[in-house]
Amino acid sequence: MSLLSRFNTKLKSNNDTGFSNNADGIGGRFINKDGTFNVVKEGASFKERVSLYYNMLTMPLGKFLLIILLSFIGINLLFTVLFLLLGTDQLTGMISTNLFDHFKEVFFFSAQTLTTVGYGRINPVGTLASSLASIEALCGFLGFAIITGLLYGRFSKPQAYLKFSENALVAPYLDKTGLMFRFMSYKENHNLTDVEVKVTLGITMHEKDKEVFKFYTLPLERSKVDSLVMNWTVVHPIDEDSPLFGFSYEDFKDTDAEIYVLIRGFDDVFSNTVLKRTSYRFKEEVIFNAKFSRMYRESEDGNTTIMELHKLNDFHVL
Repeated sequence: MSLLSRFNTKLKSNNDTGFSNNADGIGGRFINKDGTFNVVKEGASFKERVSLYYNMLTMPLGKFLLIILLSFIGINLLFTVLFLLLGTDQLTGMISTNLFDHFKEVFFFSAQTLTTVGYGRINPVGTLASSLASIEALCGFLGFAIITGLLYGRFSKPQAYLKFSENALVAPYLDKTGLMFRFMSYKENHNLTDVEVKVTLGITMHEKDKEVFKFYTLPLERSKVDSLVMNWTVVHPIDEDSPLFGFSYEDFKDTDAEIYVLIRGFDDVFSNTVLKRTSYRFKEEVIFNAKFSRMYRESEDGNTTIMELHKLNDFHVL
C-alpha cells in the first residue's frame, strides 16, 4: 500500500489549516519554532504591508528600547542642526568657544527642550529660534504620549508564558507507542485554565504525478485540561486509528513532515484568551525510541511539589 493510501485510509485530510496544499509553492517549515508563520509577503508597498504600531508592540523588548533611544538621539540631532543653521546668536547663555563645544551645548539644549526640562542657562532669543523651540517642545509632548501608549500596550498585552520541549519524541505509551511533546507555564503564579491543544500533521505526498501537502488533525490522549499547573505531556497514541501506525523513522526521511501545535487557554489575570504556536519537523526535531525524563519532585518536607523547569528538554534514549 502506498504512503498516500495508508494515510487516506486512517484519517480524513484536514483542509482548514490555512495552508496551501501545493508543495512546489511552499518553502521550509510552516511554523517557526517561536510560533511565527514562516511567510514573507511581497508585491505591495511597504506602507501597505507593514503596521508600525503592531511591530512596535510585538518586537523584542531590547529592540524596542533601542529604537526609542535611537529615535530620541536622532530627533535631537535634527533640531541641533536646525538651531546651528539659525546661528548661535539666536541663543543666549552659550559659553563654548569652538564648533564642537557649540554642537554639544546646542544638542543638550535640544534634549532639555524636547523633554520640557528647561534648565534655563541657554534660552532662545530670536523669533526663529523661539518658534523652533516651540515646535520641538510640541514634538516632545506628542512623542512621549506615543511612547507611553506603546509601553502600556506592550505591558498590558496578554501573553501565554509557555515553553515547549525542543524535540518531540516517539516513545512507548501504555501497550503501544505514542508521538509526544511537552510544554509548561514558566512564570510564577501564571496558571492558565481551560487549556486546549490541537495538533496537525502536514506531510508531503505524491498525488497524480505531483507533490502535494496533506494535513491531518491528530487525535490525542487528552486535548483539554482544566488548569495548567504543572507540565503537560501531549500524547498522540500511534494505534490502528493513527495515520502514523506502522511507520518508522526511515519512512519519514524522504518526506517533508511537520507537526503544527496550537495551544489556547484562558488567563485569569488578563481575563482574556491567549494562544501559543510551535512546530516540529520529523527530519530534525522528532526523536524515535526515546522518553522524557520526569521534571518534578517532592520537597524535602513532603509538603510541596517542586517543578524543575530546567528539565523541560531532558529525555533519555531507550
